[in-house]
Amino acid sequence: MAGHIPEETVDEIRKSVDIADVVGEYVKLKRQGRNYFGLCPFHGENTPSFSVSSDKQIFHCFGCGKGGNVYTFLMEIEGYNFLQAVHKTAERTGHSLPEQFNEEPTKQQDPESQSILEAHEWLTKLYNHLLRHSKEGKQALQYLLDRGFTEETIYKHQLGFSPTSQEFVVTFLEKKGFHPQTMVKAGLLNVNNQGEYFDRFRGRIIFPLRNHLGKTVAFAGRSLGEQEPKYLNSPETDLFQKGKLLFNFYLARSAIRKTKTLLLFEGYADVFSAEQAGVENGVATMGTSVSEVQAQLIKRYADQVIICYDGDEAGTNAAVKAAKILKRTGCQTNVARLPEGMDPDDYIKKFGGDRFKKEIIEASDPYTSFIINYLRRNYNLQLEGDRIAYIEKVLQEVAQLDRAIEREHYLNELATNFQISVETLKDEVENLRKRVTSKDGQGTKNNSRQNRSFESHSVHQKLLPAFHNAERKLIAIMLKNQVIADKVQEELGGAFNISEHQVIVTHLYAYYEDGHQPDVSQFVERIEDQSLKNLVIQLTMSPSAEEEITDQELADYIHRIRIESMDRTDIKSLEAEQKRAEQHDDPIKAAEIAMEILRRKKELKNTH
Repeated sequence: MAGHIPEETVDEIRKSVDIADVVGEYVKLKRQGRNYFGLCPFHGENTPSFSVSSDKQIFHCFGCGKGGNVYTFLMEIEGYNFLQAVHKTAERTGHSLPEQFNEEPTKQQDPESQSILEAHEWLTKLYNHLLRHSKEGKQALQYLLDRGFTEETIYKHQLGFSPTSQEFVVTFLEKKGFHPQTMVKAGLLNVNNQGEYFDRFRGRIIFPLRNHLGKTVAFAGRSLGEQEPKYLNSPETDLFQKGKLLFNFYLARSAIRKTKTLLLFEGYADVFSAEQAGVENGVATMGTSVSEVQAQLIKRYADQVIICYDGDEAGTNAAVKAAKILKRTGCQTNVARLPEGMDPDDYIKKFGGDRFKKEIIEASDPYTSFIINYLRRNYNLQLEGDRIAYIEKVLQEVAQLDRAIEREHYLNELATNFQISVETLKDEVENLRKRVTSKDGQGTKNNSRQNRSFESHSVHQKLLPAFHNAERKLIAIMLKNQVIADKVQEELGGAFNISEHQVIVTHLYAYYEDGHQPDVSQFVERIEDQSLKNLVIQLTMSPSAEEEITDQELADYIHRIRIESMDRTDIKSLEAEQKRAEQHDDPIKAAEIAMEILRRKKELKNTH
């Protein structure tokens, strides 16, 4: 599992970091007893069911079931492979990896996807070189400089230029060993009816589009002359899906994590202008509205999102849509207001970065204020009917606010603006909240129950057969006590009844035989199946794992497991005997055996 890096090195790096510190950079954790709890970054929830144990150096979500050690966490949240997770942890702890492992490993891909990634990397370098050093690229470079792009920005983002020649890039890729048809599939080349290949982006300024690991997976091109279309993007592929990626996220991530705030723009130019003005936590959607996947990604890294879209009607409508999705995800959402007809790039060029930060970003409206103002445009407030309808709409928004102080703030504003008593508005809001609570009450109860992690786990255990619980409790104790594991191996060996348990104890016996001490964070690296990893973590985090076990209890657990195994073996023998009776054309004996099998199964069911 440790790839080519020595296992001792992998373990040393893992032991040198506190998993709570790493997880704490992504999740707000609160200590409760010996463990830390927070909202799971891998699924939406309102009540914390995500637990981190510094003692055991593992995490586990009782809601979605994900769990593992620090490497597993980084692989899940960042999309790293195992070697990348080790590298990132080593950077954090200051460990130097052996020289042969200093090369950053790439994410494992199938051969075609790997080839496509490599082609994008080569073209990124080629396009950037042609922009900065070729005669044909001079016009494109001057255009960017005239538009306010700095040399630093061009270099940092590796902006480029694709020559007008149809064959130049085709020949370049062929010499590098890439098959033209694969490059067509990747969206880098086109092919005409005569079977001739040519560069899809020829004659355009190139903007590399990167995934969240910093790898170029697509390009956006802008024509310089009359060439149509003016803007041309790569088609969607397995590696490039617009609804899953955010432009500039890779480069902005550290600033987002540091400030806990993300600025969401509509266009790439807005991101570049903001960055040059000192705003480094900006990202943009890729020509689409915000998706649920993007909203979840944003929530992992930022406490607050400031939407900064164009100041026209289309931009405002898009901001409303994005704000609702982000708010629903649980992000604190603000919306910046730009002058009519201006986009962020225009504003920064006209008024400068300082005014942009102070008058646009810092003065952004909280979600509710923005929605209240937005709703006004749909009503003629000079008409009584429209006024009442508008007030009702606003009250519906205010009723959704959890904090009483926020509700009172907006109700006071509403009361002042429309000469209505605050008490009347409060009554209306309370009625709305009661209606929602009554309607969703059962669902809320169910959600709350599901999120009580330990209680849910205990209830689940009670529903399992006695032998199943005995196996789970035994494994939980074996994971922390080698003496008990040795005794169970001697008494039972691998004769557990649940197949998943058989695999886990087989790995565990081998782990101890290799001379390792109890350390679940290290042990899970021996298991490749993620569902089995999650099960090991779940058992380790269960209350029974913390309980001491007496010799009598240990004997009882072993006895229950052994009896179940024997009963199952007897039933299998009877089933084989029944089959032989049927083959020998003895229906009476076959029927008698079938009745005995049913009786045994019924006894098993009643016993367990």
